[in-house]
Amino acid sequence: MSKHESTGDQRPATSRATVESLRERPRAKVLIIGGGINGVGTFRDLALQGVDVALVERGDYCQGASGASSHMIHGGIRYLENGEFRLVKESVTERNRLLRLAPHYVKPLKTTIPIFSTFSGVLAAPLRFLTHKQHGTPKERGALLIKIGLSLYDSFSRDGGTVPRHEFKGRSKALAELPHLNPGVKYTATYFDASVHNPERLTLDVLQDGQKAAGSGNDTARAANYVSVTGIGDEGVQLRDELTGESFSFTADVIVNTTGAWVDLTNEALGSPSLFMGGTKGSHIVLDHPALFDACQGSEIFFEHTDGRIVLIYPMGDRVLVGTTDIRADMDEDAVCTDEEITYFFDLIKHVFPDITITRESIVYSFAGVRPLPSDDAEHPGFVSRDYRIERGDRQIAGTGVPVLSLVGGKWTTFRALSEHMTNDVLAILGHSRKVSTAKLPIGGGAEFPATEPDVQAWIARHVSDDLDAARVEGLLTRYGTRATDIITYLTAGEDRVLSSTPELSLREIEFMARHEQIGHVIDVLIRRTSLAFRGLVTAELLIELAQTLAGPLGWDTARVTQEVTHAQDVLQRFHGIPVQSQIS
Repeated sequence: MSKHESTGDQRPATSRATVESLRERPRAKVLIIGGGINGVGTFRDLALQGVDVALVERGDYCQGASGASSHMIHGGIRYLENGEFRLVKESVTERNRLLRLAPHYVKPLKTTIPIFSTFSGVLAAPLRFLTHKQHGTPKERGALLIKIGLSLYDSFSRDGGTVPRHEFKGRSKALAELPHLNPGVKYTATYFDASVHNPERLTLDVLQDGQKAAGSGNDTARAANYVSVTGIGDEGVQLRDELTGESFSFTADVIVNTTGAWVDLTNEALGSPSLFMGGTKGSHIVLDHPALFDACQGSEIFFEHTDGRIVLIYPMGDRVLVGTTDIRADMDEDAVCTDEEITYFFDLIKHVFPDITITRESIVYSFAGVRPLPSDDAEHPGFVSRDYRIERGDRQIAGTGVPVLSLVGGKWTTFRALSEHMTNDVLAILGHSRKVSTAKLPIGGGAEFPATEPDVQAWIARHVSDDLDAARVEGLLTRYGTRATDIITYLTAGEDRVLSSTPELSLREIEFMARHEQIGHVIDVLIRRTSLAFRGLVTAELLIELAQTLAGPLGWDTARVTQEVTHAQDVLQRFHGIPVQSQIS
């Protein structure tokens, strides 16, 4: 997690069942530390194998790098230049799987590359391929290199013809299709990848699939957020409930460290420092800018800026996501999007769409995260490998040698395959055999998700009632996938009303989240259970109404409600650039 959402002295009036289950039975076969997508994916896979597994996350699920991604599920075309063919093959295979297994959140993404030269980079590319390093000043790749790369990419991506081949267009056709493009463009290349508009909710779906795998009433798949690892002692790993400050010990036969960029710091807390990680910071901004949105014509614009850095301009809903930077990270500092990076984003937009003016008033949200990359001496961070590896080291815990598996690297697209790899390593240590493969298992609300837009509209029509109009049902389907049927049942089982501050949430939906989705703070709802913050829709009224609504099911008193509003204001202002002023009378 990022340090920026630490909790201070904000303590709930009631204990949490998730933490109590760990405290009451402070042992599992496997303890996973880290609740990003790779930790949660491993949790699900182990639970499906019948392994007694526990997971702790010091912040909220998907709060770190997993929640600060570019929202892309992609094969990584640029990894071809580094010779990482295994990673590209695995990535495109997993991308295609996620389109089938999680269609509620993972969607096909048309991607267009504007190209401003024909032969640029041809001389440098062979050296990069042979040495996996950048030599000299980075330059934009020209059409020839991109054509070769996309042809190779097609060979990995076909998957029985379901993914269209790339297309090249000359200047006149390119400008006819994208008239706001820089008139200096020589070509455009278009291909398809995929996007994930709700990475936080997809992570929750994977987590809940793992919990359900253990069966009703079975406590062999336990997970708790806001629980940190503080050290190691004679009685086991020391855990602390970050919402109450209470500590307790926990033991396991195997420990899995999936804390991303914090892997080394976690190993230090476990008594054996490591030097595996060398993460880089990636920042993004979200714009409410109709002209830029229209200029993209529904396509992600994915290209190299003049400095050789891979960047993107990406329409999402009615907003535009712009990113990303690739800067060596200082783990002693919080990851935030700086003024310098914002200026860089404006420059890259101007490079591609010179007639579109962007001002800071159009920014509705910004975010940054640290990529969990392996330590590397590459001069340019963009050339650090995006592949992953698993490092093993044993720790003496409670007088016993305990294997610790540390994940170094890893990306969103390959989380299922990575989790399978990690699970297989754990199973080998435990002497167990795999029972179930996740390769064909639908994820959460992706099960039986309507396949076409007419099917979507038919699903919505079937669930409209006197209590829920079509817009509300559509919003629930978007947020939960087909799990929305459970939420609809819950909403209509009692008296409900839509919030005064937003039409997107109701009292009973918030109650459902509080009871079933491990809400620790108001900010969890705004950033990771909904997209309200991402779209710049947080108001002072919403902060207050949301905090007051959560108070009942979470046992908050008046002082805690006030603290939660202040905490949410602080996170939004300091780390996402969004000032929301409010006062509770």
